[in-house]
Amino acid sequence: MAVAALIDYDVKDDHIAVLTLNRPGAMNAMSKGLLDELNAHIEKINASNTIRCTIITGTNEKAFCAGADLKERKGMTEEQVIEAVTYIGSTVTAIENMKMPVIAAINGAAFGGGLELALACDIRITADHAKLGLTETSLAIIPGAGGTQRMTRLIGAGQTKRLIFTAKRVTAEEAWRLGLVEQVTPSENLLPEAIEFARAIMQNGPVALRQAKTAINQGAQTDIMTGLSIEHLCYKETLATDDRLEGLQAFKEKRKPVYQGK
Repeated sequence: MAVAALIDYDVKDDHIAVLTLNRPGAMNAMSKGLLDELNAHIEKINASNTIRCTIITGTNEKAFCAGADLKERKGMTEEQVIEAVTYIGSTVTAIENMKMPVIAAINGAAFGGGLELALACDIRITADHAKLGLTETSLAIIPGAGGTQRMTRLIGAGQTKRLIFTAKRVTAEEAWRLGLVEQVTPSENLLPEAIEFARAIMQNGPVALRQAKTAINQGAQTDIMTGLSIEHLCYKETLATDDRLEGLQAFKEKRKPVYQGK
C-alpha cells in the first residue's frame, strides 16, 4: 500500500503552487518526514521558471500547524532535540528565502513552530476561527525556529514579549489588530481569497517581485541608508529585463502586459 504524502502539491493557473500540510491526525505537526517532503517541494518550486507565487496551508479546519511533533521528540536525547529544532529552523528560513512571494493561508490553529512557519511567509491570511500563538514557554522552552526574531520585527518587542512570556493564544481578530496577520476571512473563503491574492501578485513582473522581496527583507535588517543602497541595487536588476520593456509597451498600447520572467 502506498504511503500517503505528508505534503499535498498542486498548481493553480500554471503559476501558483499550493502546498498543503497533510497530517490531520497530528494537527499537521512537523515530523521529520513532513519536513523532508516540505524541503523537497521548496527546492522544486525554487527551481521552476513558471511558479510566481506559493501558498502554504493545512488540511481541514482544525489546524494549520501545531508546531513540532512532540510525540516524535519524546524519546530523543538533548542532542537529537537540538538537531530537530535546527531542522525546523532551517526549513522555516528556506521558506522565507523562496524567490517568489509566499502566502500563508492559516486554516486553523497555528502554535509554536506552526506560527513560526507562517511568520516566515510574506503575507498571512487567516480563517476567522483560527488561534495563533508562540506557546513554547508553557512547555518550559522558548521559540527556537525564529519566532523571537521574526515576530519582534513584525509587531515590536513589547507585544512579542507579552505573547511569548504569557504563552497567550490570540484570536484571528486580535492577530489582525496586532499586525500579526494581514487579512482575516471566513473559513470557507480562505483558500479562494489566498488564490485571488496570488493571482493579483502573478500579474506583475516576476523579476520585479523577486527584487522587491529581496529589497524589503534585506533592507529591514539594516539602517535606512544601507537599505536605500540595497533598494537601488535591486532596482538596477530590473532595468535590463525583457519584462520591463514589455511593461512599457503594454502601457503604451493600453493592454495588459504578458510577462515572461526574464
